Amino acid sequence: MGTDLFVVSPLLPSISEAYNVSSVMTGWMVTVFALTYAIVAPFFGWASDKNGRGIFITFGLLLFSFSNILTAFSPSFTWLIISRILAGLSVAAITPLIYAVIGDIAPSNRRGTWLSIVVSGHLTALWAGAPVGTLLEHFLGWRSVFVVMAIIGTILAVVNFKTWKCVPKSDAARNLLEGNLLRILGSVSVTTIWAISMYALYVYLGAALYSENRFSSSEIALAVTFYGIGAVLGNLISGQITDRFGSRKISKYSLFLLTVILICLGIFFSSGYWIYSFLFIWALVGYAGFTSYQARLAVEYPRERGIVMAWNNTALYIGITIGSMIGGYVISNWGYPFLPYVCSIAAIISFVLSTKKAQETKKESAFPADR
Repeated sequence: MGTDLFVVSPLLPSISEAYNVSSVMTGWMVTVFALTYAIVAPFFGWASDKNGRGIFITFGLLLFSFSNILTAFSPSFTWLIISRILAGLSVAAITPLIYAVIGDIAPSNRRGTWLSIVVSGHLTALWAGAPVGTLLEHFLGWRSVFVVMAIIGTILAVVNFKTWKCVPKSDAARNLLEGNLLRILGSVSVTTIWAISMYALYVYLGAALYSENRFSSSEIALAVTFYGIGAVLGNLISGQITDRFGSRKISKYSLFLLTVILICLGIFFSSGYWIYSFLFIWALVGYAGFTSYQARLAVEYPRERGIVMAWNNTALYIGITIGSMIGGYVISNWGYPFLPYVCSIAAIISFVLSTKKAQETKKESAFPADR
């Protein structure tokens, strides 16, 4: 699912040429995907809480295959955009529900580890899936990338149908929003601010490294690889320590440490090759916080897991969008060196919000081990 989003960006030049449109126009492929996902994901979360996860995951995978076939063979640019809307719809029926179903079935003392393994798949797409797709495009053309993903999606539909049909429905067939919507939105706002702290800089990382360090294309690629490996490791390690020390404690400390790391990153951003280490640590700490917070939401909302995970993913995409806008504004007015400091402000706000939420729910939680 992550590859379907991340692989589009490097394919844009070839797609622009195929349909004789500008790069700005083809960029709408990513925009409509993200917007559709953000809008529709909460609906699938709510529906899955009432009717079970498996049917929606299988439906999403079949729609995923169809949308990618349509992307590969769209007769016009209009149909191409329609195909990406359908792709966003399909992923909205899959990704948040996978997080929710893992929260449903994982043992309470292994929930963090199980979620970290699932999240690592999405993060692997960031540094591995997209390059593999680009390599496939080089040899077989850009359309082949989407054909391959459609084939894989069909296989996964069969596997997931056989797997999740045995999982019972969530015990939440009631009005899931009664009195809880504001609390849910308050909880997922932590993810929105976290995403701003990560993506306001990451979106412009390559340009910043070129501008401030004069890095070549290969050096920028190496920097992104360090970041990607740090993200995957941070996510996996977080699962282990979350299960041991509790999701609230780890998510809180990770967000505070993220603030410190971003300040250090700002101070040493122009330090040449040392930046590789700081990027690795930044991603390690940042994604450790994301995974532990996902586990924390699964604990705090046992009856509304589907819709909460869906809203949390919507919050993530909103944060990415706002972060890219803030990053562009900062660059235009103050330059690249200020980006890490602006991100650190977002990180400390996220930390404060998460601390407040922990205090509010401490008495309500039925899971004392996660305090």
